[in-house]
Amino acid sequence: MDTYSVKAFGTEAADADLKQMNIDRREPTPTDVEIEILYCGVCHSDLHTARNDWGGSKYPVVPGHEIVGRVTRVGSAVTKFKTGDLAAVGCLVDSCRTCESCRQDLEQYCLNGFTGTYNGKDKHSGKHTFGGYSEKVVVAEHFVLKVPGNLDLAAVAPLLCAGITTWSPLRHWNVGKDSKVAVIGLGGLGHMAIKLAKGLGAAVTLFSRTPGKTQDAKELGADEVIISTNEAQMKAAKGKFDLIIDTVPYVHDINPYVGTLNINGTIVLVGYLGPLDPMLQTVPMIMGRRSVAGSVIGGIAETQELLDFCGEHNIVSEIELINMQEINTAYERMLKSDVRYRFVIDMASLK
Repeated sequence: MDTYSVKAFGTEAADADLKQMNIDRREPTPTDVEIEILYCGVCHSDLHTARNDWGGSKYPVVPGHEIVGRVTRVGSAVTKFKTGDLAAVGCLVDSCRTCESCRQDLEQYCLNGFTGTYNGKDKHSGKHTFGGYSEKVVVAEHFVLKVPGNLDLAAVAPLLCAGITTWSPLRHWNVGKDSKVAVIGLGGLGHMAIKLAKGLGAAVTLFSRTPGKTQDAKELGADEVIISTNEAQMKAAKGKFDLIIDTVPYVHDINPYVGTLNINGTIVLVGYLGPLDPMLQTVPMIMGRRSVAGSVIGGIAETQELLDFCGEHNIVSEIELINMQEINTAYERMLKSDVRYRFVIDMASLK
């Protein structure tokens, strides 16, 4: 198939810095939308894939799955977008569209495997996909999202991953005005969980090990902060929460938090992948029908719902805007949690 070359930033190996390179994009098919990328968020997954932390990285890797831009071309069969429209792309650029999950708008759980925005297998070329650290992207219309024009576009970018990752469990567990929600960890995911739960009308608490985050959490909308290392505070929180969103990205003890769930309460893991250590004690679960669950990103319909909700409630991410050329430094800072709360790349810097 016909392709054309665009500038991008990527890496050729797990131990190499990201640098400028050229990549090929497919010429738009009748159902494709071409987007000039204006802003791209920086996610921990970008770093993990660039450095092959999870195994399976296909080089060269061009990360980026929090993409906001403007439509530059549309295929002849495209109906939802026209040239000049604002558009966004998240973590998915394709799925089988026919399995049980896809039929329920749960493309993130596609039973035949979704196509990731980067490091996935492009159905058209057979090669691997390249992400948003690039000038342009070409994506099937079904996987392109509309962006509310009233929001700061740079600060919209993290909604495409950090936002939807926390929105999906909030919606699945029916959070609303009478809900009591807690969030573990105040980073890219945690700060979005607070804003979105508050937007849905819930009473929101942050669990943190750092007393220094109290003021920040309250400014973001948290009603209360519980220091998780403080035994008295943890005891006082027993049986309190309907839903806890655990955003911590490394192995940690979740047992103390299970006890703070009320009857039928759920703690949902969205940050950590891997075995639990120490292991899960089942007594508090059995004695209160409490659940430990997991969730990953969201489907296309749910992501559009999130963007529309954020447009209505003026919710965006807290960001630090960087140039593309600063990405290697940003990765090092991200590893130290030295960002409030999400880096976003101004793609004009790639020009």
